Formats: sequence, C-alpha cells, structure tokens
Amino acid sequence: MIDIQSQKDHRKINIQKVGVKGIKYPIIVLDKEAGTQPVNASINMYVNLPHSFKGTHMSRFIEVLNEFRGEINIRTFHTILEKVREKLHAESAHMEIEFPYFIEKTAPVSGAKSLMEYRCLFSGCNAESQKDFLVGIVVPVTTVCPCSKEISSMGAHNQRSFVTVKVRFRRFFWLEDLIRLVETSASGEVYSLLKRVDEKYVTEHGYENPMFVEDVVRNVAERLNGNTNLTWYSVEAENFESIHNHNAYAYVEKE
Repeated sequence: MIDIQSQKDHRKINIQKVGVKGIKYPIIVLDKEAGTQPVNASINMYVNLPHSFKGTHMSRFIEVLNEFRGEINIRTFHTILEKVREKLHAESAHMEIEFPYFIEKTAPVSGAKSLMEYRCLFSGCNAESQKDFLVGIVVPVTTVCPCSKEISSMGAHNQRSFVTVKVRFRRFFWLEDLIRLVETSASGEVYSLLKRVDEKYVTEHGYENPMFVEDVVRNVAERLNGNTNLTWYSVEAENFESIHNHNAYAYVEKE
C-alpha cells in the first residue's frame, strides 16, 4: 500500500515534536512500602520530523509500548525512547507519563487510615547529543494567610493549595520521600479521612503555622537545596483562595 507519511514535503519546515497524546496504559511503579504499585497512566510520545517528510507513523508508538508491556518504568524509560527513535528513524524522541500514585496516610489523632492520591510525572527526551529525564509530583496542602491572622480578632482565611515539584537527580529516590518533604513545608496536610478530633488538630495546627504562597515555595526550595542528589528542581505553588476571586501563585527553580 502507498505510504503517504514517507512522501516528500516541500515546505522546508522541521517539526520539533509530532506524535500521540493521551494514551491510556497500565504501568508499574516502585512503591516504598509495597514494593510495586500498578497504576493507570496517561502517556504522550513524540519524535522530531525533518522537513523533507510529510508525516510520522503514529501506530509505531503504540507498537513500542506493546513491546514493553509490564516493563514501563524509570529503569526502562530511555530504552523505550531509543526504540522509538530506531523504529521511526528519528533524531530525537520524547515521552511524558502522568499517573495517580496512592499512599496510605494516618490521621494525626484518631489514627484512621485512608488512601491519599498524588499526581506524578515522568518526562524526558533521548537524542544523539543528549538525554534528559525528570520526575514531577503534585501535592495538595493547606495554607493559612499570615496577614489575615494578624489583622483579624478571630480566625484567618485558609485554603487548599497544590505544590508542584519537578527534579532532575543523580541516583534513585522514593516518590514518598519527596511528597513528605512538600507536605511538611506548608501550613498543614490534606487527608482523605479525618474524624472530629483530627479536624480540630489540623485546623489548630494550620492556624499556628500561617504561610504565604511565597513561604511555601521557599520552604520546599530550602530543603531541596540540602539534597546533594538533586541536580535541578522547580517548585510552584498555587493557592485556591477562599475569600478572593483569584488564586495566589509563586514559582522558583534552582539556578
């Protein structure tokens, strides 16, 4: 049959990324407590396309995934990208894997246990001249406004916030450890299950630890600076303000 994608294109425009997005696929990630955890991931895969070719062969991305079924993880990440480059005759290949990760959390007073969801990301590229790989997490926390506490005779406005951390690193590390670092850098933690005694504790603990969004990113960055395993990081925090018609946002990265 005629291969339309391999036909010539005469517009002389290179494409940096072309491929498939939103592939739903089961993968297995390492779990500090249980050993492994099966998760349902959303995967994006791309290659570069020289100006002389009309299109890429989309089905070949899925073929590569099927070859690595049950073996898609940090250790095989660049092997998969090298296979993509080979199969599509590309100079560079890129992959992004997003997935939910669950950790059992214990309520601070009652001891009630529940599963807490965190969003995680593996992202990287593989080319002849370079290889890149980073891990990202999105952690829900709570923040209490220091200004609101200072000027109010009773209470202070507080809200749920999301802290996104991305890191490049030298050696393996546990997702749980990075998540824990973030959770303990804000006014308070978020739980799936709290009893009344827990709600009292969480509310009062947060009130005694007010933080601006700037405080949160600086707290996380300060602690990441002390980790010699990390070669680069970025930290962003977004507060979903409870009394304002906007969100508060801050971002910092290792220079």
